[in-house]
Amino acid sequence: MRKAKVLSLALILLILGYQTNAKDLQKKALPPNIDLIVSRAMKTFEVPGLSLAIVKDGKVLLAKGYGVRNLKENIPVDSKTLFSIASNSKLFTAVSLGILVDEGKISWNSRVVDLIPWFQMFDPYVTREITVKDILSHRCGLGLGAGDLLWWPPSNYPRDEIIKRIRFIPPSSSFRSSYAYNNLMFLVAGKVVESVSGMSWEDFVFERIFKPLRIDSSSPRVSDLKKFENSATPYAKVDGVLKEVKPFLNDNINPAGGIISCAEDMARWMIVMVDGGRIDKEKRLLSEKSYREITSIVTPRPISDPPQEIVELKPNFSGYGLGIGVRDYRGTKILQHTGGLPGFLSQVTMVPSLKLGIAVLTNQESSEAYSSITYSILDYYLSAPSKDWIASFLKYKEREEKSTKEEEEKAERERKKDSKPSLPLPSYAGVYKDDWYGDVEIVWTGEKLRIKFSQTPSLVGDLEHWQYDTFIARWDDRELRADAYVTFSLNPDGTIERVRMKAFSPSTDFSFDFHDLLLKPVKKEK
Repeated sequence: MRKAKVLSLALILLILGYQTNAKDLQKKALPPNIDLIVSRAMKTFEVPGLSLAIVKDGKVLLAKGYGVRNLKENIPVDSKTLFSIASNSKLFTAVSLGILVDEGKISWNSRVVDLIPWFQMFDPYVTREITVKDILSHRCGLGLGAGDLLWWPPSNYPRDEIIKRIRFIPPSSSFRSSYAYNNLMFLVAGKVVESVSGMSWEDFVFERIFKPLRIDSSSPRVSDLKKFENSATPYAKVDGVLKEVKPFLNDNINPAGGIISCAEDMARWMIVMVDGGRIDKEKRLLSEKSYREITSIVTPRPISDPPQEIVELKPNFSGYGLGIGVRDYRGTKILQHTGGLPGFLSQVTMVPSLKLGIAVLTNQESSEAYSSITYSILDYYLSAPSKDWIASFLKYKEREEKSTKEEEEKAERERKKDSKPSLPLPSYAGVYKDDWYGDVEIVWTGEKLRIKFSQTPSLVGDLEHWQYDTFIARWDDRELRADAYVTFSLNPDGTIERVRMKAFSPSTDFSFDFHDLLLKPVKKEK
């Protein structure tokens, strides 16, 4: 009898244990408070619309829209609503080249100049030696965002012309010596895809990636954003007020940041990318070897202490693979990238060891929104200690905004308001040329100075005197949020030798690389 009771008790415990394990497995399927986390983050950081995809173990756990795609029309975001994913396009470019490597058409160490004979860098040695792997890993020697003014704000330069102008951009560091994020090299990578495959980068991505993965709603052309009815409207804070902003629609940047996508399609993409490039048991998008190349660190990144509010984000290792960031979070390796264009920010995070993928697409420029959602989800699947990421990122954001405001106020307070320009204002007028960008014109209207970038229609504005021979360019298009110092240096005879520029606010996006310009007067023809 006693033995029977013991067996009965064991059976009961076994059943209870099974029920508990079943509940645990169910819990692991999807964070139970996910909708609350998303809605709270959106409200806290003023995000109108958001699309979220979560995949795990080969299944789509969530592909869902939140909020609205347009505040005026109040149309809800759904799982097929399109957002610009910007630099999250870079991994698609790396995978495209991986496919060509698998086919034996190139290798990761193929020299770019052998594939694009007219390609040149500033340094002839770098021109000869730079490889496919180099242009995908931010180690070419160019500085952070160097040359971005060739495409941003939207320029008149076609993609090939942008690539040709790279030869005039001086390096900021030695070749392969350090990490510096650069968009232009991914235009070169897109050109390699075209040169080797005989297809445009856009067609290659569509035929060789979108079709096999059944990515049905997305487009590799950012200009298509205006063609689809179910697309999100971009929003941003302009002078402290949330407003609709103009979308970026120029296809010259597509290989570096042109894809538009949705939750459903990003889920399909992540399922393959967290499973080693495997589409199913019989088919692969990438070989295992190429997948390892792409997702391994090529260029190490320095590790510094994160802000005090988010210290948990400090990694043990950090670097960049091929089109994707590689680091650890709480001791687990993750693959992660962000993307940003006017009014759109996104983040894609993948944990191959858990076959977990998280994509957050938003139509507002709030990195705090996608970050707080992502790390809340990651903590759940990693069984990490609970943390209020939304409150933490809000505190960090408020401190950063306060710091930026104080720095701008300090500059205003310390400038010599009583100083005068060295020359009469009309004497500053003229055409100035930078070797890699081209012409910038300054005109005297009879009342004030105006500045105009020849290939960038929106970079037009007033030059207001700041102090001495420094002015500030106040752009007519206030959505740019990128006013800049313009400083004239004079020759001994009082003529203008050169002009340098620098962003006024520390919050200005790095792609406004005014500081890389060296403008020199163009002599007038007699």
